Amino acid sequence: MTVIGNPRSWSCQWLPILILLLGTGHGPGVEGVTHYKAGDPVILYVNKVGPYHNPQETYHYYQLPVCCPEKIRHKSLSLGEVLDGDRMAESLYEIRFRENVEKRILCHMQLSSAQVEQLRQAIEELYYFEFVVDDLPIRGFVGYMEESGFLPHSHKIGLWTHLDFHLEFHGDRIIFANVSVRDVKPHSLDGLRPDEFLGLTHTYSVRWSETSVERRSDRRRGDDGGFFPRTLEIHWLSIINSMVLVFLLVGFVAVILMRVLRNDLARYNLDEETTSAGSGDDFDQGDNGWKIIHTDVFRFPPYRGLLCAVLGVGAQFLALGTGIIVMALLGMFNVHRHGAINSAAILLYALTCCISGYVSSHFYRQIGGERWVWNIILTTSLFSVPFFLTWSVVNSVHWANGSTQALPATTILLLLTVWLLVGFPLTVIGGIFGKNNASPFDAPCRTKNIAREIPPQPWYKSTVIHMTVGGFLPFRYPPFIPWLSLSGS
Repeated sequence: MTVIGNPRSWSCQWLPILILLLGTGHGPGVEGVTHYKAGDPVILYVNKVGPYHNPQETYHYYQLPVCCPEKIRHKSLSLGEVLDGDRMAESLYEIRFRENVEKRILCHMQLSSAQVEQLRQAIEELYYFEFVVDDLPIRGFVGYMEESGFLPHSHKIGLWTHLDFHLEFHGDRIIFANVSVRDVKPHSLDGLRPDEFLGLTHTYSVRWSETSVERRSDRRRGDDGGFFPRTLEIHWLSIINSMVLVFLLVGFVAVILMRVLRNDLARYNLDEETTSAGSGDDFDQGDNGWKIIHTDVFRFPPYRGLLCAVLGVGAQFLALGTGIIVMALLGMFNVHRHGAINSAAILLYALTCCISGYVSSHFYRQIGGERWVWNIILTTSLFSVPFFLTWSVVNSVHWANGSTQALPATTILLLLTVWLLVGFPLTVIGGIFGKNNASPFDAPCRTKNIAREIPPQPWYKSTVIHMTVGGFLPFRYPPFIPWLSLSGS
């Protein structure tokens, strides 16, 4: 079997494309509309297979014993598609625009017992397949499994050897594509002896129909919501629950603080009236309540470089998320196309590195930092280095298991090149501008030279407990609210 267009050589074409995108300003993933004439060939690409309940575990479709051409020709993919685990290759399906096909033979196969066992394991794990027609994903199950009864227990496994493709068009464009096995009987894979071969004949049908829908964005079938489980309602419920809980917590804290501040201000006014005849030489005379720490609030932290790096990276990701949302709203790329968001995220991450450098270096110089070069290096490494180390472990596991989620070596080199030639220089440039434009930090009150001593705190007031409880509460349910209101009072 000869493979033409190995995925490891695809990324050699990406760097000029990225440079062109950076120069022209066209967003990645812009959908190219393909126009067909009656009888024109429509290429169907096979993509990947994987467990239905774990869509992140994917393998190439031709790793299963299925109908496969002698020479596998891969489609040239974008960077976002490769990052999404896509590995599209041409198939044996012959589809022509607006020409119906009725039960055409795809191929004849003789499967050994080992190949049948491989198909059985895939079907038992509910493997699904993904094809692509004109950038439209088509998904279906590899086979059929039926389990019934306890005593006696029946376990039946069958392979779908016939697929019905349903395509809808409007004018000279394909709007919708789907595959079904509604009126098809699966081929049983049970009762095969170890030394026996299984003969299979794969067939397919194609049915075209005209639709009044003019744009794919107006048609909601064909995205992941039509095949994978619908969990959008659960996500919305969790988001609303978290938002309500956070708003209630903020309200409780605000009420408590306002009551404390009101009592302190009343006491300060009373002290001023009773001591108006005094000399007032002692600066700290009468300081109590929240005023005790007013000379320590704006004291610069000991790890100011880390604080500024976190601030810069946070500003960068805020700009990154805002940019992706704005680009999607403006229609600069098609969010339903394979890898469009991944390409946009990488492009915007490289461009927004200047924001992290500027914000971090600007604030670092404001609070008296001198090692601005080390601050820039820390800023550019704070997210990228831990992310790269974690991703290296995950990618190695994918590579060891032959998953399409593992990135080729050339793709890794391309991403490192983009970071070294675009991301890091922009961070340095932004850091230089931020350092030169920084003015001294103007605190609203003076800070004492000697820090006030902090008395030892019990274990339940430690930083670790605060971080754990603070991150745990927003994900809990409203029964915590009465407890918080009672404890706050």
